[in-house]
Amino acid sequence: MVMKVGHKTLALNMYINGEWRHGGANQKRTIINPANGEVIAEAVEGTVSDVKQAVQAARKAFDSGIWSELSAEERADYLLQAADKIDERHDELTALETMDNGKPLREAGYDISDAAACFRYYAGLILAPHGETYHVPDNMQAMVVREPIGVCGLIVPWNYPLLMSVWKIAPALAAGNTIVYKPAEITPVTPTKLFEIFEEIGLPKGVANMVMGAGETVGNEIAVNDDVDMVSFTGGTDTGRHIMKAASGNMKKISLELGGKSPNIIFADADFETAVDYALFGIYCGSGQVCSAGSRILVEESIKDRFIARFVERANKITVGPGDDPNTEMGPVVSQEQLDKVLKYIKIGKEEGAELACGGYRLTQNGLDKGFFVAPTAFIHTKPDMRIVQEEIFGPVVVFQTFKNEAEAIKLANDTRYGLAGGVFTQDAAKAMRVIKKVRAGITWVNTYHGTYNEAPWHGYKQSGIGSSLGTYGLDEFLETKQINFNLNVEPIGWFAE
Repeated sequence: MVMKVGHKTLALNMYINGEWRHGGANQKRTIINPANGEVIAEAVEGTVSDVKQAVQAARKAFDSGIWSELSAEERADYLLQAADKIDERHDELTALETMDNGKPLREAGYDISDAAACFRYYAGLILAPHGETYHVPDNMQAMVVREPIGVCGLIVPWNYPLLMSVWKIAPALAAGNTIVYKPAEITPVTPTKLFEIFEEIGLPKGVANMVMGAGETVGNEIAVNDDVDMVSFTGGTDTGRHIMKAASGNMKKISLELGGKSPNIIFADADFETAVDYALFGIYCGSGQVCSAGSRILVEESIKDRFIARFVERANKITVGPGDDPNTEMGPVVSQEQLDKVLKYIKIGKEEGAELACGGYRLTQNGLDKGFFVAPTAFIHTKPDMRIVQEEIFGPVVVFQTFKNEAEAIKLANDTRYGLAGGVFTQDAAKAMRVIKKVRAGITWVNTYHGTYNEAPWHGYKQSGIGSSLGTYGLDEFLETKQINFNLNVEPIGWFAE
């Protein structure tokens, strides 16, 4: 069956130069509800030609100044209208996000609200003063201004279909750029609704363009196209490495938010129940499909048995089910492919000699057999060189490691190629600061986990990325910096003899 909204079948088309299009290939991709395997929509499949048309529309719109030359107040007004429309359609968007991605309604609802807030944040930010002036030795006025980059290619993942889109779209548009945007091929439903909102508020044609399709086709063309001035990507590290190479053709600016294998460090003096609660939240929120997930729990040896026992007790009580069930606490993973990947890693962990403390299997009882459900899983007796410790699984699977002292905790925390996030739980404020400063990660927490704010930057160290999202840093990613020197003494310089 195909999901129906009202009396209309949900058919998803591309949006290029202010028009809805079927695409050059005349092919469609079925979109699956991961909770029950049912087809919920059909999305057109984009081609290289479609991307080129979208880029051409974005280039024409940018060069015309129809958007970049609007005042900050005028651009802000469009962003505020988009935020209001998201709020008006909150319940609809929440339901669609749950059907498309699988996450529980309470998670999806938070994401939708945060997307509206992100538009409002950047609407306000661009009204603040930008630029600097400098006192220099000569009779000169030196200044710096910030200008839009041009045409920006935006590529987002499937774990936060609308919110991750807005993290890129809001600052890119706020800065005065035009965009060519690609949603994840398996979760294009709410992004399509966002472009319906852009059409409804009268965003000028060509400013925002959306091409759906496979990463190796649509995403690659966005990265290699010489008329794209910047590409911003969120996703896996291996794909980010490919985009980095592809983007080198015209030396376009890149911003990459990539994978993670983040440590959550639990000291013996932490508030015990708080640490357990956030350890569960850190890995099982979003079914573990969160780049910053606390997928490695590092526990001080003196409390390891007690902590693991309590963690497992709580994990076994998590209500797993379809996201539209109000009682559900953890939903399915997003697709059959992701289910296969997670189960493969669980098998690898057992073969490597790690021991399952809980979970480790697909859930099929009570009608869950039609969806992609994995029991909350935890491994103990792990070693640092195991694949399940070093590689990003992106599912509800956590590994426990133990440490004796601060130095060992820090060493273990930094012992992966990633550096996206990390947490520390202790009631000793000085120790918390000592440790968190030495964790090589861009997003960190003390006595909490997963809190994200539009006002603060989001970025990774090492192979977890280049550049930032959110905050003033996120806006700067979509701006060029120009130095202007204004001569206040207009007369010949006399450098060469007459």
